[in-house]
Amino acid sequence: MRKLIESTFVTLNGVIDEPQNWSPPYWDEEHMAYNQSLMEGVEGQVLGRLTYEGFADAWLSRAGDPFADIFNAMPKWVASRTVTEWKWNAQPLEGDAAEAVRKLKESEGGDLIKYGTGSFSKTLLENKLVDEYHFWIFPVVAEGATMFQGTGIDITHLELLGTTTFKSGIVVHKLAPKA
Repeated sequence: MRKLIESTFVTLNGVIDEPQNWSPPYWDEEHMAYNQSLMEGVEGQVLGRLTYEGFADAWLSRAGDPFADIFNAMPKWVASRTVTEWKWNAQPLEGDAAEAVRKLKESEGGDLIKYGTGSFSKTLLENKLVDEYHFWIFPVVAEGATMFQGTGIDITHLELLGTTTFKSGIVVHKLAPKA
């Protein structure tokens, strides 16, 4: 069975909104090495619509380095009922998003990764479809939407699998849902 990994950037005060505005000063060799190791065994991406649209616009112009080339080439499945034109090796998750992800996880192939946090993340959490979370906590405070803000999510306990600290001050907590 494929594993679904969620990777999310978050500020010290819980903001996940607009990471392109506050995270770049911390992108260094350690950041890239961790990100590349996170992609080992990953053969596809599962994305919400907003993350898909932002990533497609940003990544389609990148090429020529091994990470970008692999990232761009892998298939992407997107939770959306409104996208009509697909690009960037993407296709919709057909029907109920949670059921579509469940079937995708049961299919043959390597692991799946999901970036970004929003309403689709809540659906995945509630349906116990995420196997591993990587919350990248950046040493910055910003204003914006916070993780699961206004979603009415129930209390969910996670088990700490490990912590990685970078010289830049980023701390990544690797967590899994408690059984």
